[in-house]
Parts: sequence; structure tokens; C-alpha cells
Amino acid sequence: MPYCEGMARVFAAADVGSNTLHLLVAAVDGARASRLRNESEWLSLGEIVSREGRVPPAEEARLISVLKSYRATATSLKAEGLYVFATEAMRVASNHDQVIERVRREAGVTIELITPRREAELSRLGTTIDTPVLDPTGLIEVGGGSAQVARCEDESITDEASLPLGTGRLIAAHGLTQPSTSDQVARLTEAVRREALRAADFARVECVVASGGVARGLWRALHPDGDKTLTREELEYAFWAAQRLPIDVICARFGVKAKRAATLLPGATVFLELLSVLGQDTMRLSEFGVREGAVLEMARGRLEAVCRA
Repeated sequence: MPYCEGMARVFAAADVGSNTLHLLVAAVDGARASRLRNESEWLSLGEIVSREGRVPPAEEARLISVLKSYRATATSLKAEGLYVFATEAMRVASNHDQVIERVRREAGVTIELITPRREAELSRLGTTIDTPVLDPTGLIEVGGGSAQVARCEDESITDEASLPLGTGRLIAAHGLTQPSTSDQVARLTEAVRREALRAADFARVECVVASGGVARGLWRALHPDGDKTLTREELEYAFWAAQRLPIDVICARFGVKAKRAATLLPGATVFLELLSVLGQDTMRLSEFGVREGAVLEMARGRLEAVCRA
């Protein structure tokens, strides 16, 4: 069915991410995407794959079960198609070909392994739903396996870097505990600063937009009032507090769940270092990102669903 502005159509996208497995079913009308269903399951693939190098059988089975459920949900909501894609944790897993084939056989779902640049492109498109475009924009999306950093101007990406700075990967690599030791924090900060410098050659940006689950977790922790502008000072407070507190106290103080609480320290570290490299002291939080970008692309005929819902 051809795209026709003014007529809402329903599409679904599922993201096999490095922290969560996430489904979006949305009604798309022009540049708007209204969420009909927004579901997620925490898998911690970024941390698991960082430790084991592969997706273990238990996580394979859970992935298949959840994707079967997501396909049924998309069908029940009359989505025209379901696009399922995977990012960093699946990209680096040694057995990703076998996992993707098993999912195809047992769940009837085809997973597309997208590149870091494609991930950044879809994120950029998704963030335009709720974030005013002020070009040139620095885009940061931090997940469990990697951080995508891009400079965007005139609807295109002029500079892009995929950095091994996902929160799950950092937790595994540095053995982060809660509370954290001074040595753990020092190693974490040095490693993040070293990788963040890969974005130092980006041309100047006017502002920074942050998307993805790690950014949303920090936003909810720091801004229960819903204000979408986060400052360096607020991120520094999250960095300071999270390293000193056990998980249960972080949950109580910041109003987040335990899995998300563990991402506050590495997440704040990554955003602080990338803001420094990009020469900014604030960032604007977008509630939308890669999945919304995918359904917008599907509605415009630029992206074909890899399986029918």
C-alpha cells in the first residue's frame, strides 16, 4: 500500500538490543508515530556477550519466546509488517548467524543485523519526532553494547563513530560493583575517555540530542518533573552518587528499577566524556529513537518489513 500523508497506518519494529529486547507498534501519520504498544524485556545481551563471547542457549530460548509473542502482538494490532533488527551485542556475538537462523526457524521471524551507521540513521530520524532540529546536531545513543555518536546536518550524517562504550560491556569489562571501588571508577573513566576521543575530530555542533534506554534511564532518575534538558552538573551528580551506593539505595533514591540502576554510573560516565569531546554542557533528551525511525521508514516505503506480522 503506497504511503499517503494524512492517513495513519500501523507498523511494528522490534529491536534486539544490548540491554533490552523491545517492541514498538505505532500508528504512523506523516512525521508522527503514535505508540499503540511499547513493550520490553531485559536480556542484558551486551554484558553476557562481553563475558562469554556468544549468546548462550538460555538467552537464545528466551529470545525466541519473546519474539513469538511480539509477532502475535503485532498481528493482533493489525500491523502491516514487522521489522526486527539487532545491534551491537548480536553483531559481536560469535554465534550470531546460528542464533538468527534458529529464530527464523522457530519463531518465524527474520532478524536483520544492522550496521552502526544504519543504527545512527534510524535514531536520528526517530528523534525528530519530539526534538527540534538545530543543525548541526550531535546525536548520542548509548546502549548495552556500544555508543553511537553522529554529527547530523541537513538530514544526513556527516561524521559517525561506533564506540565500545555500552553499559553492559563496561560493567563486564571493569567488574563494576555497587558500590564501586575507587580503582573501578578510575579504570572506567580512563577507558571511556580514551574511546570518546575518537569523536574529537567531528566538526562543530550546535547542540546534543541523546536517545536510547540509557539516556532515558538517566533522564527519569534525574528529572521526575519531565524536563528534557540535562546538564553536565546533573550528570556529574549521578556519576558521584551512583558509584557510592548499593543497588537498592539507587533504586529508592532515583526511582528506577534494579537493572536500570546498574547503568547509571557507566551511562553518566559515557555522556559526560562525550559532551566534553563535542564541546557542550547540556543535552536534550528524546523519548524516541531507532524503533520510531524504523516505523517512519516503513511508512515511507524506504524500509521493507523482513516478515509479515
